[in-house]
Amino acid sequence: MALFPLCRTPSGPVRLSGKQLFLYLFLLGLIIYFLHGRRAAVTERSSHPIFQVLGVNKGGQMAGKEAVRPAGGKQAVETPWGAPLVWGDASNSEWRRAQFAKEEIRTGLLVLVVGTYAQHVRRFLWSAEANFLPGRTVTYYVLTDNPRSLDPPVQLGPGRALQVVPIAELPGWERLAQRRMTLLAEAIRDPIRTEVDYVFCADVDQEFVAPVGEEILGELVATLHPELYGMPRNTFPYENDESSSACVDEDEGDYYYTSELYGGSVAEMHSLTRACSILILQDHANGVSARGLEESYLNRYLVNHRPTCVLSPEYSWWESALSADVPVQRLVSLGRQCEALDEKKKLQHRC
Repeated sequence: MALFPLCRTPSGPVRLSGKQLFLYLFLLGLIIYFLHGRRAAVTERSSHPIFQVLGVNKGGQMAGKEAVRPAGGKQAVETPWGAPLVWGDASNSEWRRAQFAKEEIRTGLLVLVVGTYAQHVRRFLWSAEANFLPGRTVTYYVLTDNPRSLDPPVQLGPGRALQVVPIAELPGWERLAQRRMTLLAEAIRDPIRTEVDYVFCADVDQEFVAPVGEEILGELVATLHPELYGMPRNTFPYENDESSSACVDEDEGDYYYTSELYGGSVAEMHSLTRACSILILQDHANGVSARGLEESYLNRYLVNHRPTCVLSPEYSWWESALSADVPVQRLVSLGRQCEALDEKKKLQHRC
């Protein structure tokens, strides 16, 4: 008999056989292996403002919060409330494209180009020409404080048009965040409302790298945040300051959506941008600022008005240790990707 000196009872040491000792050590090893395998392997930090509130440490790990990424295999293609959850190559997307193919549809793509963001506008438009609703009637609406950034004009294909809408200069990120939704709402009201059927708002520091077709069309369309897709609800960086109009209670919310791309019918988009604008200006008047900027107000609105179509992270993706794996990257955010990279990779990507 072997004595295992760490096992004692009030009556004295407990003697274990060699087989028992081997079994205990084997079980202990299994437990350690299981616990280690459950941890999220995250090695890089995202510096975007919304992740500063997630408890992401210098190694990129979210303290006390476990990733719940979807397992490999079949992806969900419907939300809990019955709206389509769009993956571009899924059969339901093929069906949606076939349905819209029978209709004459005019779509607007609206971007805000101010300050140094002018450096991105040509790449954005060239990539959209190649991949955004190819073969469809599309008007690009560029709200800019520097119309010269589009000289000479970008060459567009048949059925495509560009409208430049001059706006006043908006120096400083804070002022831009306060005014963005107001500017979008005003542009949608006039001239966009009478010219297109659907309109999508996008950040200009992005690139379409694969086809984005009619599967994205719907009355109210939102895109899942790639770094939060499949994560537990308690990791969503909803605004939790009760003094803010963007505040979301703990028992509210289904998904966390990115502000990189959202859209819908002109009427729905005017309602969304106008409502968010009012909430932002109301908070600003009270000295309150939501931690996720306009993305917080967008998510507050979408809690109350669930999207009729939800786009998978294929339609807003960037390289990050937190980003979900997707079958196809369709729209890549260059700006957020640069935020998520370390200094060496920033140089490689020319950030």
